[in-house]
Amino acid sequence: MKHLKLWKAGNNRVCRCFLQLLFCGIFLAAFAGCNSQNQSAEEAAKAKADSAAHCVAKGMPSRSGAIRKAALVTASGATGTDDMVLIPGGTFQMGSDEFPDSRPLHTVKVDGFWMDKHEVTNAEFARFVAATNYVTVAERPLNPKDYPDVPADKLVPGSAVFTPPNQQVSLENPLAWWQYVAGASWKHPSGTQSTIQGRENLPVVHVSYEDAAAYAKWAGKRLPTEAEWEFAAQGGKGNRKYYWGDELKPGGKWIANIYQGNFPNQNAKEDGFAGIAPVQSFPANPYGLYDMDGNVWEWCQDLYRPDYYRNSPKENPKGPADSFDPDEPGAVKYVQRGGSFLCSDQYCIRYKAGSRGKGEVSSGSDNLGFRCVRNQ
Repeated sequence: MKHLKLWKAGNNRVCRCFLQLLFCGIFLAAFAGCNSQNQSAEEAAKAKADSAAHCVAKGMPSRSGAIRKAALVTASGATGTDDMVLIPGGTFQMGSDEFPDSRPLHTVKVDGFWMDKHEVTNAEFARFVAATNYVTVAERPLNPKDYPDVPADKLVPGSAVFTPPNQQVSLENPLAWWQYVAGASWKHPSGTQSTIQGRENLPVVHVSYEDAAAYAKWAGKRLPTEAEWEFAAQGGKGNRKYYWGDELKPGGKWIANIYQGNFPNQNAKEDGFAGIAPVQSFPANPYGLYDMDGNVWEWCQDLYRPDYYRNSPKENPKGPADSFDPDEPGAVKYVQRGGSFLCSDQYCIRYKAGSRGKGEVSSGSDNLGFRCVRNQ
């Protein structure tokens, strides 16, 4: 790994070894897994646009494998449904034939539930932190035992930040546009010099699975199952190419916050945003839900297995009993859904209907958030 430049010149030697352990193990293992899978010519052609993003979108950089338990958070006792939408429940076709881990298309029935209209915002997460003194995974000190070959003074809290290069780079190397930034967290999205002032209505980011689950518990809610999430995203319109329909730009308009231009160095910002957008910036779906496509990836409560759909329950599936990712067998991963502002048909196509994401339990990044549900 010595040939990999993981820091820009200005970062000197800070966390160089740490980043190699942190990023290379996740990213390179993911790409090796993707490239080593046996594919037909047709599957290979379909995977071309997905390329490295197929793996990256499903596995943001891990921080610490030792973090296993959610912080002890007491529920607030809230039971209201303000800013939530009642999803009636029903039967639908789940999955997609376009992605290997989303096959086969299968019939699923879900009960009715309440769902947040939009992704949890910085302002909402700030109220949770003020009430509980919760410290997110990205803010916690790292355990030197997890990184025995790295000097303890180099193990600094932080998170992954999208940092576009100045020139076109190979899409096979995500290290060219992802950087581990010391001090990056939900309240410092781009690092210690940034804040959420003026960004209160943007989705909270840099949240791990346990951070999202802790918020949901405090709010008297929970994370959605993958089936609930997809049923809600379809908006009662059935399985289509995109959750909003079969056209990328209905009426010539962008109706989701995704990437336009030459990824990763030339963002055309045709939809008006270079990064994440304030919640409710784009039209709601027929159920009244915002940003079920793009903006930020959203955690679901299901553990991830690429083969789960083959034998998943037909009613209210809640995910497998254990996690397995052939690209990284030792990691515990949960499902993510919806894609982010970094997805496009040129690069990551995992914002398309039925596609799945995955993330290691302690991972976070600046394009990863969540929303909550409550039982009807």
